[in-house]
Amino acid sequence: MLLTVKDLSVSFGGLQALNLHNFSLAPRELRVIIGPNGAGKSTFMDLLCGRTKADHGTVFFDGKQILGMTEIQIAEMGIGRKFQKPSIFPSLSVYDNMLLATKMKKSVLASLFFKMDSAIDDKIRHTAVRVGLHGVLDKCAGELSHGQKQWLEIAIVVLQDPKLMLIDEPAAGMSDRETEKTGELLLELSTQHGVIVIEHDMHFVKQIAQKTVTVLVNGQLLTEGTFEEVRNDQRVIDSYLGRSNSERIKASI
Repeated sequence: MLLTVKDLSVSFGGLQALNLHNFSLAPRELRVIIGPNGAGKSTFMDLLCGRTKADHGTVFFDGKQILGMTEIQIAEMGIGRKFQKPSIFPSLSVYDNMLLATKMKKSVLASLFFKMDSAIDDKIRHTAVRVGLHGVLDKCAGELSHGQKQWLEIAIVVLQDPKLMLIDEPAAGMSDRETEKTGELLLELSTQHGVIVIEHDMHFVKQIAQKTVTVLVNGQLLTEGTFEEVRNDQRVIDSYLGRSNSERIKASI
């Protein structure tokens, strides 16, 4: 397994935000995690990337225990994260944003003597083609559409050569066409990387859920299964909008 989680828990102010007994992800698996607001989805990602410290549990990534490591150490091991809101440099070009993200020595000395080589340029341009930004590399990042900014953020993660990508609500605010293209992109990325996606848009989940959908509620695992199994699970439906809305929810997804 690429990722194995056991008895992972954390509390904030006496309130338990996550209590996950078992979770595993295979190499090059795309896993979608769904659940209502406050279910612990983002907290789980915060724990995986070292942004939040766990109270208890183990997380083995690529065979090594990563709990207690810093965010930088975990990133260097191969976990990259894309947050819901893009954190790009709007005044720089798309190309320069990607150049800054390219995996290279970031010491002061290395920066002073850094010279662009063809391998780095090729990597940036190849990644731009993968994410659909090859035609706007010279454009100021702040002028991109919302969907393009999301793709640039994904490109920045890809350029860090991660073994595991954590993607937080990539379809939020996108047009239908942008959402479809984003789904196609994530499916393509999962041929080379492990991918965990948090998402609320069930049409998007249906597009990208290849095998298993994980459902979190109140910080705990409610169920796991295929998209069809999950969408027809009465407990999942109730956890979102209540039993009285069951048929409407089923129809919408």
